[in-house]
Amino acid sequence: MRELTVNEIAQLEERGCRAEDWSDILVEEGFAPSQMENVLLYGHVEVGSLNGSVEMEEGFRRRCCLRNAVLRNVTVGDDCLIENVRGYISNYQIGDRCYIANVGVMTSQEGSTFGNGNTISVLNEGGDGNVVIAEGLTAQLAWLMINFDCIRTLVKEQAAACTNRTAFIGSNARIVGVKEMSNACIGDGCEVQGSSRLNNCTILSSDDAGTLIGADVVIEDSVVAAGASVLDGAKIYNCFVGESVHIGKGFSAESSLFFANSYMDNGESCAALCGPFSTSHHKSTLLIGGAFSFYNAGSGTNQSNHAYKMGPIHWGTLDRGSKTASGSHILWPAHIGSFSMVMGKVQNHPTVHKLPFSYIIADGHDTWLVPGVNLRTVGTWRDINKWPKRDVRPLESREDIINFAFPNPYIIQSVIEGEDILNNLQKSHPADTDIYEYQGCKIKRASLLKGIQYYELALKLFLHHCFQTNTAVTNDANGCRWIDMMGMLAPKSEIDSVVKDVRNGNISTLDELKEILRQIHLNYKQNEQSYANFVMQSCGNNLFIDHDHWMREAEEAYALWLKMVRDDAEKEFQMGDVEDQQLRDFLEKVK
Repeated sequence: MRELTVNEIAQLEERGCRAEDWSDILVEEGFAPSQMENVLLYGHVEVGSLNGSVEMEEGFRRRCCLRNAVLRNVTVGDDCLIENVRGYISNYQIGDRCYIANVGVMTSQEGSTFGNGNTISVLNEGGDGNVVIAEGLTAQLAWLMINFDCIRTLVKEQAAACTNRTAFIGSNARIVGVKEMSNACIGDGCEVQGSSRLNNCTILSSDDAGTLIGADVVIEDSVVAAGASVLDGAKIYNCFVGESVHIGKGFSAESSLFFANSYMDNGESCAALCGPFSTSHHKSTLLIGGAFSFYNAGSGTNQSNHAYKMGPIHWGTLDRGSKTASGSHILWPAHIGSFSMVMGKVQNHPTVHKLPFSYIIADGHDTWLVPGVNLRTVGTWRDINKWPKRDVRPLESREDIINFAFPNPYIIQSVIEGEDILNNLQKSHPADTDIYEYQGCKIKRASLLKGIQYYELALKLFLHHCFQTNTAVTNDANGCRWIDMMGMLAPKSEIDSVVKDVRNGNISTLDELKEILRQIHLNYKQNEQSYANFVMQSCGNNLFIDHDHWMREAEEAYALWLKMVRDDAEKEFQMGDVEDQQLRDFLEKVK
């Protein structure tokens, strides 16, 4: 970089350029005054090479230059095109090959956090802050922070490293038609088109995972991860928007977290923890005070987290794969099991996570529970097969840990407990009992008996899943409890050990913690096999006679499950909801 010559200053002034102090303006060697027009310069400004061109769209390029702009304390990288700044750009480092046009004010102040370190209250809307928003936040870290205070310290340290820096616009970024940017950092390759306001936020992006921020969008006090898109008038306050997450069509969110591949349109959320593949499409849908993952919200879905007089103190969980039907309402607190469906207005706070694959159906003041039935549906089969295909994150830059295994130990431990619950209900009531009660829900006798069969089927499916390629049964059996950390499956004992190491100072950085979690994830198959051995040894007496027999049982169970799925698809065809060719295509996939 060098200072301008007297001759260059004269030429710039002839072209309508002015500087508060020309000696404070530095340019790249080879600079030509013809590359700047009507530019007002304040404070220290550095301008890189402007000899290249910027691609507007395929086949259309424009020469790099600075025109019609006010710059104060700005560094401009090589080969940028900046024009028609209606207000000014102040205190920004702008990378190479950027296109900035038709913007209002872009400014930053000393001491800004850019959304990092912002502590929000997730799940318990009325509680103390429990999640620290920061670059690099993952679904697993959020889960850990909610459950263990000590993890927040590590995240706060990470967030502190992202503050008190100069605001930046990454290389190859495009910022067009933005009305106001204040204390906003923009990553490499990010495209910001027509947004209304970006305030105290970080928008990460990369060459292989570009981020798109669209028209009329407002983002405040938030962090957006690489590959995400926030479009069409969405309003985001105090949120983390994760990898390849889509938020659009006027969706509004406050104090909420959205992780890998979630898709949110039209509705709203507050204090929600939306794990991977959480989906909501409808205008009348509200997600509030709930933990969701691999979740699909029906139209008009909402929850209530208010006590009558004490305010929004309640929250609840829908375990992985759950759905809510159109018009469903859940009065928190409640805990719904994996791959369950909730229908109607549920007011009795059911804690039924030990009965996965269930239908929870509210009918007036009664809530009916049909255990296990969702295992046999075409919807469950379709879901478990679609999610891996819809993970659009670049392979080399995936932060959220997602385990798609089905069935898995977390579900099967509930299946085992659920079968015991149903058997005990049956044994503790007279033989002619027609209706049983569990956790405020009513279960019909026929549903209970079918539920036991479904859970036995699920158990055999798990053993088929684990032993179809490895039929060796060893003494390495571990029946420890498992947890689902928003997509990551792990033995609870291993996570407890990790948290203990954080508390003792043996894990002192966030990078260390992330690496240990990745190692636990990489050991999943070994831990799963150990749990399968435990299941077979502890439950084998009443399921299997010998090795060959249990393998036949498992294979027959798998074939029966696929037949149930095909029968369910054909039933939907008979209702007139599916075209003949669609049915044939689907049955071929199942086959």
